[in-house]
Amino acid sequence: MSHVSLAPPDRERGATLIEVLVALLVLSIGLLGLAGLQMAAIKSNHSAYYRSQATVLAYDITDRMRANRADALNGVYDTALTNVTCDPDLDATGTLAAKDVAEWLNSLSCLLSSDARGGITRVGRVFTITVEWDDNRGRIENSAATDRETFVYRTQL
Repeated sequence: MSHVSLAPPDRERGATLIEVLVALLVLSIGLLGLAGLQMAAIKSNHSAYYRSQATVLAYDITDRMRANRADALNGVYDTALTNVTCDPDLDATGTLAAKDVAEWLNSLSCLLSSDARGGITRVGRVFTITVEWDDNRGRIENSAATDRETFVYRTQL
């Protein structure tokens, strides 16, 4: 017959509570680092989205000018950097060029940010389309209160 001892063993086996707490601390620091990385990725993606929108909008006004080439070459589309308020129900009136510019500026304000600005300058047949917006939210480090991003597109009609 075997004898079963109820006395505690001389040496404990397994993990101690301190080892478990240290492992949890290391795991939690790793998870916080992962969350920080995820936040930086989201901010970078947001900034890249704005840059993509600016590119598409610059191509949009260029296509509109190509469709109305005579007015574009006569300087009707020339616009200084202008900011408008987003109006989802915009009903632009006037000439085709005036409607195109009004709709384009409205799209800048609606798709980029409320303080986005756009401008079109012409030298001969070369047009420079400038799109500017506040990219403060997309910055990883908030180095300045106003971080303006500028996209410049040049084309020839």
